[in-house]
Amino acid sequence: MIPIHELLSRIRWDAQLAKSRFVIGYWDRVAGSVQHADLREVGWDADNPAFFDLLDAEGVAHSIPFHRVREVWQDGTLIWQRHPAGDIPA
Repeated sequence: MIPIHELLSRIRWDAQLAKSRFVIGYWDRVAGSVQHADLREVGWDADNPAFFDLLDAEGVAHSIPFHRVREVWQDGTLIWQRHPAGDIPA
């Protein structure tokens, strides 16, 4: 399986992939579940390459580490998953 940082880098920089819609699912410790975000809404911090930035529904910014990414969807199809369904760590 390709590491998540390599997959996200390829998605960001590959012109062919730019035509697709990507959604990432990340483990939210507070909600206790996988939350989904459109990759177009994610911010990237060059000074902190192991994290991505995301605004929540209240407009509060959160830095989320790549190790909490659990799945990646391309045009509605699951293309990458860290853990099998039902095996999400707390």
